[in-house]
Amino acid sequence: MTTLITILALLFAALFILVTLAEKFGSRDSEKTAKLSQYIMPLVAALIAAQLIKYVFFSD
Repeated sequence: MTTLITILALLFAALFILVTLAEKFGSRDSEKTAKLSQYIMPLVAALIAAQLIKYVFFSD
């Protein structure tokens, strides 16, 4: 149980650091953000398909 709490604490710390750095150094260009956001849904769909294939064919 302590391992789980340690992993969660490290993940939250890393997330906090990444969000802080992204706010400080992130781009404010809305055109660039819109251009990148069009790739999010196809990537999510590809990830779901890959996980489904892994679950169906390579499950132990």
